[in-house]
Amino acid sequence: MKFVGLVGANYDHSYNRKLLEFIRRQFKLKFELEVLEIDEVPMFNQDEKWDESFQLRLLYNKITRSDGVIIATPEHNHTISASLKSVLEWLSFEVHPFENKPVMIVGASYYDQGTSRAQVHLRKILEAPGVNAYTLPGNEFLLGKAKEAFDDKGNITNSGTVNFLETCLDNFVKYVKVVSKLKKPKPIAPEDLDVTHPIATTIQGIDPDDPEWVEKAAELVGAVSGDTYVKLDHGILTVNQIDMFLKAMPFELTYADDNNQFLYYNNAHQDPDTMFAKRVPSQSGNRLSTVHNSLPGGRMKNVEWVVGVLRNGDQEYVRTIVPGSPDGVINTHNYQAMYYPDGSYAGINEIVFNFQPWLDWYLASTGQRLVGGNGSVAAGPHGGGHADATASASGGADDNTAEADATSSASN
Repeated sequence: MKFVGLVGANYDHSYNRKLLEFIRRQFKLKFELEVLEIDEVPMFNQDEKWDESFQLRLLYNKITRSDGVIIATPEHNHTISASLKSVLEWLSFEVHPFENKPVMIVGASYYDQGTSRAQVHLRKILEAPGVNAYTLPGNEFLLGKAKEAFDDKGNITNSGTVNFLETCLDNFVKYVKVVSKLKKPKPIAPEDLDVTHPIATTIQGIDPDDPEWVEKAAELVGAVSGDTYVKLDHGILTVNQIDMFLKAMPFELTYADDNNQFLYYNNAHQDPDTMFAKRVPSQSGNRLSTVHNSLPGGRMKNVEWVVGVLRNGDQEYVRTIVPGSPDGVINTHNYQAMYYPDGSYAGINEIVFNFQPWLDWYLASTGQRLVGGNGSVAAGPHGGGHADATASASGGADDNTAEADATSSASN
């Protein structure tokens, strides 16, 4: 479960930021929390465009895709801060990421009563037309005397306070599960699978369906190769090392960008007939409409659906198990959305692999066995792992699992 935490203040030394950071660390096994700032959001002005602010775009995208939001509000003159009010104005004018979104309110202040008045006002704002959030009732967490509440490592020192906070958060998790059933996915717009609208990274001047696209495109843009160093998020590798790393992965990996152009797969050295998702070198650079032109009628709609729900942020990933696989094979496809720095959709990475050996290893290592649904039982480490039984090992079926007959994706 993924939550975002909104720091309701725009200054550096905020006890509400400390509170959210404590929640993120202390309860990391219950949910994932990403703490977001509002310090660079301009004052609301309806004459200006909201998406000209990087931070507003980031907030919109992160809130839209989250399962829930935790807002930590200070109290300024018996109400919320002007900076938080401005953010809520921006995000309820032309865009509405809080609509039907579960929200929990917490707050820390210098005084005994915590942020009680500010929380009352914030609840009213979150219920207003244009915001329409589902705010967790009750469960008010008010951290008073914030200066004395934390130790030098940022931890809340009073165990009773921590236990009460945990109770409130457990209730929020339950609340999110209930409210999520009311969520309506966004309509899926028609997908341009023909790559007719180039984006900033599109290599132009070469037909995407040219079987020699990789070589021609590399020459056109002067693509680096060999032992040229590449600085990554947290490391430096040569191009050759990156290539070796990707080839050595025990998965078939693919990437299609947000323009629906199929740019990469990692097993070009492999015989296509031995792959779980057959690829050939001439497909790199292709339009997705070309990659999928061999699909029977109606299946292209499955491709559009997968791309659409990931682009919309309705789901973070789509998983499928391909039916009709031979014994000993659970042909698994995981389609994961990727994002630009501002949180907007950047395309799909796909992981394809045989889940059966991983399942066998897990069962053998733990001494467990699968007891499946629909009357199927897979006992012991070599029991055949029927797809119906896989939910027992993981604690239940995933809401983001696609139907078995919708096994197409942006790069399958």
